[in-house]
Amino acid sequence: MSTVSVKNGNLDLALRKFKQKVARDGVPSECKKREAYDKPGVRRRAAKKEGIKNARKRNKASRGYRD
Repeated sequence: MSTVSVKNGNLDLALRKFKQKVARDGVPSECKKREAYDKPGVRRRAAKKEGIKNARKRNKASRGYRD
């Protein structure tokens, strides 16, 4: 459980820090992932597609532009 202390009555700052901590722990992405069931084949296809996208990004970054 994430906890944040409120300093000098600054609730806005405490709320912002709490949201950052929760996001860093991966709670929102975990909730989104568990909203609906994905069949194993769909999960594999999505992972493969993501891997291809990341590989293209890496290749594009490593190529660079020579003028």
